[in-house]
Amino acid sequence: MLVHRSLEKLNINKSVVTTGSFDGVHVGHRTIINRLRSIANDIDGVSVLVTFYPHPRKILYPNTQGKDLQMINTQREKIYLLEKAGLDHLVIIPFSLEFSKTTSVDFIRKILVAKLHASCVVVGFNHHFGHNREGDYDYLHELGKYYEFAVEEIPEQDIHNEFVSSTKIRKAILEGNIQRANAYLDHEYFFIAPIRIASENSLPADFAWFELFPDEEEKQITPPGVYAGSILEDDHRIKVMVVIQKSGEGSRILLHAPDFDLSKIPEVNLAFHKRIRLAENDGTGVDRNLLIQDIEDIRDLIY
Repeated sequence: MLVHRSLEKLNINKSVVTTGSFDGVHVGHRTIINRLRSIANDIDGVSVLVTFYPHPRKILYPNTQGKDLQMINTQREKIYLLEKAGLDHLVIIPFSLEFSKTTSVDFIRKILVAKLHASCVVVGFNHHFGHNREGDYDYLHELGKYYEFAVEEIPEQDIHNEFVSSTKIRKAILEGNIQRANAYLDHEYFFIAPIRIASENSLPADFAWFELFPDEEEKQITPPGVYAGSILEDDHRIKVMVVIQKSGEGSRILLHAPDFDLSKIPEVNLAFHKRIRLAENDGTGVDRNLLIQDIEDIRDLIY
């Protein structure tokens, strides 16, 4: 997958395009990507996702909707997931107040047509774009006739009788409901981030503790508690205990691998599989006997 971070020299031909945040790259997102790939294969074209960074709400509503907006994925994690999904091109447009004034017709004319030479545009259910969200499926369809590109709408996907959305996934993570979040995502909630030996903490000193440092402050983190996790290393999974502690305005993510030396790994791909238990308070104090039982519970889990 090729990643483009500027429109200046962008020139992609015969593209099948979609746009959006795609935070989480959940099952609904992958349905759209699979459709992009299918159409691209039929016309001997390429699949393209146009996304934005930072998230538009962070720029447009910094004191309201965007103030406390947390993201399921960092940019690096999103790129990792999109590449695994088989996307050909990812276009990351730096989002600013100036760019937010781009009208829907200019977005179509200057980006979809002039830069991407779109053969087909695929959108999700109830998709809007452009200044004041004025563009929609009907508008795309009408302009598609003029600029000679097809338009297709994908209905929102239904999982366990509930519509999947990034908002619902964030809510599940915020509540510590890892298994629900993973079902919506159709993959594990995870972190790609560096770790190092943990500095002073209130956890038992006879356990080897490592601290994980997310790339971005906006990364959504589960509430304080103990979680069953695993680290992908050399194509196999290493079981780890993850302890989330409250720390000032944020959280600390502490790892203990009972059967592996984490000092050998400077950076991890950490997947969350199940909540063992939520902390009774801020998670700063954890009883040693409880942790020993947690480790045995994690060892017994099949994942």
